[in-house]
Amino acid sequence: MQRIQTKDVDTIRELMKKGAFGAGVFQTADCRKTYEEMKAKGVEFVSPPKEQFYGVEAVFKDPFGNWFSMTQPK
Repeated sequence: MQRIQTKDVDTIRELMKKGAFGAGVFQTADCRKTYEEMKAKGVEFVSPPKEQFYGVEAVFKDPFGNWFSMTQPK
């Protein structure tokens, strides 16, 4: 597994602050469980977990308005 470098995290963070990062996709082993954990921590979801042809997906956004897909592949 490749580790993300601190400079990469800083770059992503700066792009997100500018609203220039756009949409992103995160993979999870259990979308519904991760959804509940993130929601309990105050993450704002655009849509709850839904069955899709490719797996289960939930969409959330960050404080800067960037949208992210959280997907549990089939």
